Amino acid sequence: MNYRNIGKSGIKISEIAIGGWLTYGGTVDGEKTAPIIRRAIELGINYIDLADIYAKGKAEETICPIIKDFTRSDLVLSSKVFWPMTENINDRGLSRKHIIESVEKTLKRLGTDYLDLYFCHRYDPEVGEEEIVRAMDDLVHQGKILYWGTSVWRADKIERLVGAAKNFNCYSPMVEQPRYNMLDRHIEIDVMSSCKHHGIGLTVWSPLAQGFLTGKYNDGVPDESRGGTSNWLKGDLTEENIATCRKLSELAQSLDMSLSQMALAWILRRDEISCAIIGATKVSQLEDNVKASEIRLDKETLKTIEKILDNKPQIPVM
Repeated sequence: MNYRNIGKSGIKISEIAIGGWLTYGGTVDGEKTAPIIRRAIELGINYIDLADIYAKGKAEETICPIIKDFTRSDLVLSSKVFWPMTENINDRGLSRKHIIESVEKTLKRLGTDYLDLYFCHRYDPEVGEEEIVRAMDDLVHQGKILYWGTSVWRADKIERLVGAAKNFNCYSPMVEQPRYNMLDRHIEIDVMSSCKHHGIGLTVWSPLAQGFLTGKYNDGVPDESRGGTSNWLKGDLTEENIATCRKLSELAQSLDMSLSQMALAWILRRDEISCAIIGATKVSQLEDNVKASEIRLDKETLKTIEKILDNKPQIPVM
C-alpha cells in the first residue's frame, strides 16, 4: 500500500480507503463487516470513511467494536455532518448547534475521543461561512477533530469558505470529498484546481461508479445487484456507457489487471487525489481493489483510456 498526504497537511492516508456508505450497518451487517475491515487494515488501509447519516448511525456503531482491536493512532477515522438525523428542526444542516451536537453523538457511536477528519456533508445555504469555520475551529482547539473539510461542494463555495477561515484566523478546510470516476469527471473543471491552489486534498467517493466500473453490468443487470435493486445507477446504466465499459474491460484484460484496478489506478494518476474510497462488500473485492495502489498506468495506456472515454470535461466559454 502507498500513502499520500491530504493536500498540504502532514497527515498521510492510504491511497485506497474504505467507506461505509450503503454498506456497513445497512446491507452488510456487523458479522460480515468485521472480516472486511480487519483485512483492509491488514493490507495497509488506514483510512475508514463514515458519516452520521450512513444507515442513520448504524455504520458508525458497526465499526466501533471492530476498531477497538486496533491501536487508535494507527487509524484515520472520518465522519460527516449535515443531513437530518431526526425530525427535530435543528438536527440538520451546518448550524453551530448541529455541528457541535453531531460530533458528540458520532464520537459516542464510534467509541473514540476524536475524529481525524470531519466533513461538512453538503453546502448549507442557510448558514454563513463564519458560523461554520468558527464551529469547526473550536472543535479543532478542543481536540475533538484534527482536520476538517467539505463534501460535494462547488469550487466557488470552497473558495468562500477558505476566505472566511483566513479572515477570522481559523483553521482552514484541508479536504474535499467529491464524487469522481471515469464516468463522472466534473471536478476536473474547477474543483481540482481550486483545491490544489489552497492545498486541499481530495478523498474521492464512488471511484467505481457504484460497481459499474467493475464490469458486472457488461452483459446485463443482475437482479440482486445495486443496479437492479436501487436507483443509484439509473443515470449510468446507458447503452453508451455499457459499450464504453466493455472496451475498458478488454483493455484491462490485455494489461493483465481487473477493470476495477485499472479504474482506481486511473483516479490515482492525479496528484491532487489523496485517496479513492471503495465500498467493498466482500473480502475478495477488497483484495482485488487494494492492488491498484501498486499500479501506475503508463502514458500510452492513459491515452488509450482517454480515447475510449472521450468525455474530458471542457471549461465553458463565457
